[in-house]
Amino acid sequence: MKFTKMHALGNDFIIINNIKNTVFFTKDIIQKLSNRYLGIGFDQLLLVESSVNKKIDFNYRIFNSNGSEVEQCGNGARCLALYLKIKKLIYKKKICVSTKNRVIYLQIIDDKIISVNMGIPLFNPVNIPFITNHIKDTYKIYFQNKYIYFNIVSLGNPHCIIQVNDILKTPVSLIGSFLENHNLFPQKVNVGFVEYIDINNIKLRVFERGVGETNACGSGACAAVAVGIKKNILSEKVYVNLRGGIITITWKGNKNNLFMIGEANYIYDGKIIL
Repeated sequence: MKFTKMHALGNDFIIINNIKNTVFFTKDIIQKLSNRYLGIGFDQLLLVESSVNKKIDFNYRIFNSNGSEVEQCGNGARCLALYLKIKKLIYKKKICVSTKNRVIYLQIIDDKIISVNMGIPLFNPVNIPFITNHIKDTYKIYFQNKYIYFNIVSLGNPHCIIQVNDILKTPVSLIGSFLENHNLFPQKVNVGFVEYIDINNIKLRVFERGVGETNACGSGACAAVAVGIKKNILSEKVYVNLRGGIITITWKGNKNNLFMIGEANYIYDGKIIL
């Protein structure tokens, strides 16, 4: 099997051309391939497929390292755009792709910089999904003798955002694992920990469902900014400082689309026997 290894802010992927539908993956195969000691190693596997809709250039599927298929991946979308350009699968700068549950618009700005239209952030618990009898601005869950306060938002995939005072001292894996698997999130959830610096800058760590903490999470950055803007803490343009680098998010609020702008990087092409 031929594959391409790419990363965006240290969030790494393998991308596979499956336009002719010749490749099929089980969860076991994906888990073996994602192993960083015995396989290739990656956070997500991305499959490029043909689209039956003439208005959509390609379909793309996203699989976490544990083999589960998910709906959205912002960093992966940027890598996908660069992949399509490098492999000469497309020659235009504006690209339309479909995922498991939505259509995404990508724009190649220059050699490495990609803009992604992430759509409209959704805050209704039904869209997450999150089980609650009352819609609130902030929710809370009891954990280890205290309450964790959080906000929820969907960018095509579910996010739980927690404000912290010191991101370096926060037990990300402990709290992230607890919330990811909580029964109030029936489809699990990505957990973001945000430290506000000023109205234009935040620090963020993300515990991704099915993966664990990653160097960066594009949709997680979008989710954190969307929550901050909704709470009137952040401005319309925010620089998100992640472990792997900085990404730019812009959102005018309300029913407007949210945009993510950042780098994508090609690492290498390879072959592996399944």
